[in-house]
Amino acid sequence: MKSKKPVFFIILIIALLMTYTAVFGISIPNTPIKIAGAPDMRFGIDIRGGVDAAFEPVGLDRKPTAKELEAARSIIETRLDQKNILDRDVTIDKDNGYVIVRFPWKADEKDFNPQEAMAELGETAQLTFQDAEGNILLEGSHVTNSSPESDRNTGQFAVSLTFDEEGTKLFSKATEKLVGKEIDIYMDKNLIQRATVNEHISSGKAQIDHIKSYDEAKALADKINAGSLPFSMTTKNHSTISPSLGAGALDVMVQAGFIAFCLISVLLILYYRLPGFVACIALLIQVSGQILALSIPQITLTLTGIAGVILSIGMGVDANVIISERINEEIKSGKSIPSAISSGFKDAFSSVFDGNITVLIVAIILMIFGSGSLLSFAYSLLTGIFFNFVAGVTASRLMIRSLSEFKALRKPALFKCRSRRVTL
Repeated sequence: MKSKKPVFFIILIIALLMTYTAVFGISIPNTPIKIAGAPDMRFGIDIRGGVDAAFEPVGLDRKPTAKELEAARSIIETRLDQKNILDRDVTIDKDNGYVIVRFPWKADEKDFNPQEAMAELGETAQLTFQDAEGNILLEGSHVTNSSPESDRNTGQFAVSLTFDEEGTKLFSKATEKLVGKEIDIYMDKNLIQRATVNEHISSGKAQIDHIKSYDEAKALADKINAGSLPFSMTTKNHSTISPSLGAGALDVMVQAGFIAFCLISVLLILYYRLPGFVACIALLIQVSGQILALSIPQITLTLTGIAGVILSIGMGVDANVIISERINEEIKSGKSIPSAISSGFKDAFSSVFDGNITVLIVAIILMIFGSGSLLSFAYSLLTGIFFNFVAGVTASRLMIRSLSEFKALRKPALFKCRSRRVTL
């Protein structure tokens, strides 16, 4: 049988590499290769502060309508989503014709220049209808109206489109050639909808059907309306938001987290010994994995997100405690160390799985229906459960089985057990 002794050292090296990357990040000079770590993480307004700005239309000789303001709000929300900025607040002021936006600083922001931070958000959205080859058939400016619709008889939802005179001609020409083929709708460079052309449409009115819900139809209609805005937007005024938790809150949280991790590791090793040592490495993988899952895609980490990280770490500790106790019980029953490890993981898996799967379901529901900082909590919890399975269950089992092949580490005392009935 092939020796499994090297497995522990391989996983240990992976854990150390993940930890280094999570703490410092990796950047190779003169290359585009960069893996963001904790220093490059984007924190929410409550932790790091951000920008509060009022956007107003440019080149418009009238007050924008409520529909136009709602469309502008929708496109700003869309762009914030694309940047994974979950901690934000976008509202409209119908009386003054403004869109008010609050969002956190970028991870690499040093000078805290609000004007520079908001420049991209104020640009007019470019909506285009394209064929499969990427050729632009017509632009969003030719759409005069887009609205959600529902058929009470069939329960189907759709989005209706109305084109101006030039748009009617362009769309008629496009659909005549593309019957049975697809038309893609892009917001800037992002695909927001793909629809199949069922027939030649020359009336200037079209419908996108087979949409799952009214909310999804409304969201798509808002995005299309946003792409047909007749004006760009600029900032009327702006201000800097101080972190609601105080300027030193982040440093305090980092110190508290480090001290707590060290104390937990010491207690695990003192009480569970060898399994506790393995549990510490598994927790290291879990924590560093969560940090990378937040920093690499630049998901905004808020105070609620930190709560999700803490909760998932607690579940990781719980999983390792259950496994260690089961192994201890199997050893006390007289089984050999390798057999006790195998049985312990097998018996503990159902308890660990049940506890994690219920939290996983909650996290998925929050991801689907939540918004803003609630998404930060759901995402950190979801990634925490994933790494708990990867590290707390899989990696722990591989490491402790690998260590058990060393004869010097098969002593019952190293597994919190002093029974004399144990066989090696």
